[in-house]
Amino acid sequence: MFPIRDSQPALTRPIVTIALVAANLAVWLLFQLPDLDGSIGDAAYFPCALEGSCSSPGISWPLTVLSSMFMHGSWLHLIGNLLFLWIFGNNVEDAVGHARFVCFYLLSGVAATLAQTAVTLLTQGDAAARIPNVGASGAIAGVMGAYIVLYPHARITTLVGIIPIEVRAVWYLGFWFLFQLWTGSFSILQPQEGGGVAFFAHIGGFVFGAATVMLFRRRPRWG
Repeated sequence: MFPIRDSQPALTRPIVTIALVAANLAVWLLFQLPDLDGSIGDAAYFPCALEGSCSSPGISWPLTVLSSMFMHGSWLHLIGNLLFLWIFGNNVEDAVGHARFVCFYLLSGVAATLAQTAVTLLTQGDAAARIPNVGASGAIAGVMGAYIVLYPHARITTLVGIIPIEVRAVWYLGFWFLFQLWTGSFSILQPQEGGGVAFFAHIGGFVFGAATVMLFRRRPRWG
């Protein structure tokens, strides 16, 4: 079910969300498309680098935690992530403010990466730990976790097949999260069936976002 819009109006211009969309597009068009395999080798995050059983062939692994958040594996991967970021990011940016939203987004991505790394290293072995991790979805999952806390009664218009329907954000995002838990658990039992999706990055980012967004939210000003 792909969302196409929400009912929550943006109260300010979402300059950070726009900048993040532009940055992801720029990295894809200017850095990745000319040499997709080479760019992933140079700047993707490898879980095995954290435990020291491998080294990143490009930049050092702490930097790849950040660089990998702006990288993608295909046009579909990129467009899907940016759609979710655009729909949910502008309202969360409204709630926390521009500067805090930058910090919140990046920390969500780091939390997502650490969650996926922990599951990979503990349950999936050396081969999985050597698979490069790329994508903004962990950080965007943090934004979605924040949205369900801040705007649970907003209406999300989503496509079921080709039919648009409206559902409350709490139901849409709650179902999305439960689906990640279910498929993530299945991917541990059957790693070859995971389809290359970092489900636990989604879970970790979402939990981080839901748990911490109120720490980032703007405080009201009293006259």
